[in-house]
Amino acid sequence: MTITSDSVVTLHYTVSTEDGTTLDSSEGKSPLVVLLGRRFLIEGLEDALIGKSKSDSFNVSVTPEKAYGERADELVQTVPRSMFEGMDVEVGMSFRATTPQGEQSVIIIETTDEEVVVDGNHPLAGIPLTFDVEVVDVREATKEELEHGHVHQAESSCCDPKTGECSEDKH
Repeated sequence: MTITSDSVVTLHYTVSTEDGTTLDSSEGKSPLVVLLGRRFLIEGLEDALIGKSKSDSFNVSVTPEKAYGERADELVQTVPRSMFEGMDVEVGMSFRATTPQGEQSVIIIETTDEEVVVDGNHPLAGIPLTFDVEVVDVREATKEELEHGHVHQAESSCCDPKTGECSEDKH
């Protein structure tokens, strides 16, 4: 079977930066199982999977535009430390912030006695990524998976067998 959007794909992967630094890998773990076309993977990796088959192995370089986007300087802001009153803030901590574009995650990148610098960019924004991928399995998604927009493991379903309703705590 050839991978298309809406295929359930089981894969092993290693993702690294251009200099070869490994960021994440499924090596020594269970493979990743995803329903393609539902934004579980970055666009560049999904695009590279289309047309592949079970047992295919490949390497793909993904530009920031097809990964986590380019860095946006306007997403780095200095705010008064008083906004974090009563909290011990440290570099590396992340918070949810309300912005004109809605809720977004920000990471503290610098602190002083008076101010805190937060960055709303994804930590991998602006970084080209390289993926080494092995397609372990491909199958058609079930009707239930397509309706719910995610993979259901073979041994369980997120749906109540009596009512057919999807339960978020079973995902």
